[in-house]
Amino acid sequence: MAGDLILAKGKSGCILQGTPRPASFSEPGDFVIGGVFIIHYKFITNENNYTSRPKAPQCTGSLDFRELRFARTMIFAITEINNSSELLPGVTLGYQIHDSCASVPVAVKVALQLANGIEPIFFPNQSCSKSATVQAVVGDSSSTVSIAMSRILGIFGIPLVSHFATCACLSDKLQYPTFSRTIPSDYFQAAALARLVKHFGWTWIGAVRSNTDYGNNGMAAFLQAAQAEGICVEYSEALYKTNSREKVRRVAEVISRSTARIIVAFITSGDMLVLLSELEGRLMVPLQWIGSEAWVTDRKMLQFRLFAGAIGFGIPRSVIPGLRDFLLDLGPAQVSHSPLLTEFWESVFGCSLGGSQTSAAKKTCDGNQNLRDLENTYTDTSELRISNMVYKAVYAIAHAIHRIICTDEPNTPLYCNTNLRVGPHQVMEHLRKVNFSRNGYKVSFDANGDPVATYELVNWQVMRDGHMEFVTVGHYDASAPDGQVLIMNKNITWAGDQLQVPVSVCSESCPPGTRKAVQRGRPVCCYDCVPCAEGEISNTTDSLDCITCPTDYWTNAEKDKCVPKPVEFLSFHEVLGIILAACSVTGACMAITVAAVFYRHRDTPIVKANNSELSFLLLFSLKLCFLCSLTFIGRPSEWSCMLRHTAFGITFVLCISCVLGKTVVVLMAFRATLPGRNIMKWFGPPQQRLSVLAFTLIQVLICLLWLTISPPFPNKNMKHYKEKIILECDVGSAVGFWAVLGYIGLLSILCFGLAFLARKLPDNFNEANFITFSMLIFCAVWITFIPAYVSSPGKFTVAVEIFAILASSFGLIVCIFVPKCFIILFRPEQNTKKHMMGKMPSKSL
Repeated sequence: MAGDLILAKGKSGCILQGTPRPASFSEPGDFVIGGVFIIHYKFITNENNYTSRPKAPQCTGSLDFRELRFARTMIFAITEINNSSELLPGVTLGYQIHDSCASVPVAVKVALQLANGIEPIFFPNQSCSKSATVQAVVGDSSSTVSIAMSRILGIFGIPLVSHFATCACLSDKLQYPTFSRTIPSDYFQAAALARLVKHFGWTWIGAVRSNTDYGNNGMAAFLQAAQAEGICVEYSEALYKTNSREKVRRVAEVISRSTARIIVAFITSGDMLVLLSELEGRLMVPLQWIGSEAWVTDRKMLQFRLFAGAIGFGIPRSVIPGLRDFLLDLGPAQVSHSPLLTEFWESVFGCSLGGSQTSAAKKTCDGNQNLRDLENTYTDTSELRISNMVYKAVYAIAHAIHRIICTDEPNTPLYCNTNLRVGPHQVMEHLRKVNFSRNGYKVSFDANGDPVATYELVNWQVMRDGHMEFVTVGHYDASAPDGQVLIMNKNITWAGDQLQVPVSVCSESCPPGTRKAVQRGRPVCCYDCVPCAEGEISNTTDSLDCITCPTDYWTNAEKDKCVPKPVEFLSFHEVLGIILAACSVTGACMAITVAAVFYRHRDTPIVKANNSELSFLLLFSLKLCFLCSLTFIGRPSEWSCMLRHTAFGITFVLCISCVLGKTVVVLMAFRATLPGRNIMKWFGPPQQRLSVLAFTLIQVLICLLWLTISPPFPNKNMKHYKEKIILECDVGSAVGFWAVLGYIGLLSILCFGLAFLARKLPDNFNEANFITFSMLIFCAVWITFIPAYVSSPGKFTVAVEIFAILASSFGLIVCIFVPKCFIILFRPEQNTKKHMMGKMPSKSL
């Protein structure tokens, strides 16, 4: 490569060791600007035999009309400047425009040629150093070629201003100190693409790139930005237009088999065309393409229906007054002086200009050909995007030269000194300082030689007549405030003519109430939705963790909200509470009714024989026992908790004391009938009252100690049920609670034992059998109460306690008083003294 570029110092001076490569377009001037464009994509490599000078490489292949437009736009800008009275007045800018053939070797030769010139011998008998032949260079369209040229030109301090090289690596001023560009860096484009993908909620994408500096660096920047946005990439494939078909086919198979419906393509138009040749004809679901500026605004790609609905960022459209007329103002006479224009003319019209070296098979052009009749990428000026970047690059260089040689002070005529020697390093210094507007477009550079990043969001939409067009649907401005960086102002047509935004996710979003659990060995975007555990919620979509509810709260059915736990207690409004309350009131009414019957028949033998005073006291205590069960129903409070247990304990002891007194009286009355016995004087009414009072006072004392030391209190029980709160009365002191029950049990056992001893007394005289049976029921109820009370959860604990109270109370009233009431009301003939004494034992007993 370098053999034809070496400068050898001989006796006659420095000699260029190689064949100079002629410029595609050139024009002398006071200051010369170089230009490099990819007008052809192939070149002929000559083998060197090292016996003669290497020949200059020749570009071949079809013309890129778009790149030719870029070159002609540069000529137009220079012509416009030369005719300007405000910018470089009286100064003529020249140009040397070359075709790089998209080749690094060719571009390096062009860079050296622009730096050294094309004279075979220069500076005879002097040093081999000289000034550069150009003050600055515009180009190249390829990042790879621009990197190679910038390394060469940077050595000579020659500024290189690119219109289309977007690789973020070129912002490194340590490696590329003289590089600048009028097109934004891929660093900004990658961030814009990542923000776009995130905006539409796509987290599962595929990626395709050119295997070049442009594609590799651009995709690396995008993947880094995408990762920061939480976007996962299923695959990232690279290809180049010269790859084997097997390699391209493998990339196409990866795309067609993938589950990602979104493809981000950081790829050049040439490489994309190679990929399309493999994708077309494959049966695939519609893919949503996200394109970089290298291909998403290339009009020659509009012929491919596969890209319908594609979106991407492109350079903003612009208007350059006069450019269209300049491009189309070509005729055979003008074209024939330029081999490149001749090739273009013959290619678009399919005819041969006289004297050209084209194939004889072509017909001769008759002179009636007119470029205005053609529609191709050269003549299309409806969307001047990259052409405007070329235009701005030329004007930026012109403004830098203007700052050096022209006096532009107030009250002083504008004058430019063309005799000043302007070095490239001076142009480079002032190039970074330019700040101007042209045709409404601002031109300036930051410290890295990059402009302010602004893009149009372009959507490929199918028109009514069936053809596709670029439609601007939004804008991106990296310098705008947060919230205004990306603005969309039009509806987007998606792939497959869908009106709704396509979905591309590895896993569906986890709804509130679940959390994400990453699948092992897969990207973070691939996860399972795991329901939150009991007592935990997630109230956002795609929650990473579940939040534990506060102690008094529980999850709702969807597990997306903490709701207050329902407070459960035995209420008067529920069926169980109503039934128990009804039984309690029924029992109290029953006790009152029995008392009324006894009072109405208080002078009858059966009432007198059953110790009417204790009977009335027993009925009173039974009524209290029935009513005290009502204190167990309803919302527990501090007073109700203390009242229910103490009232229960005292009333039951009063009740059992009365039964115990009746039992003792019956037993002693039988003993008193025996000869020589006068026991009843010790068990008269005063003694009966005193014994009942004494037994009851002991329970009162126990209750007072209980309430003083550790009284019962309302408590929120959250142990039995996680999802609800059991509002119950905590007994406070377990010793006090069981002491109350134990004392009742002790009296009950004592009463049962005495009644059992008196069970064989004459039936008509005593009620020992009824008391025995009632106490048997009482003891059975309370013995079964203990395990039931301990094992019953929540409000059923209270229900068990109420049931025990009611069952034992009903047992007492039914067994002791119902038989007597039956006789009083339905067998009055048996309610006589004679009948009562009929079965009394003889005195001999």
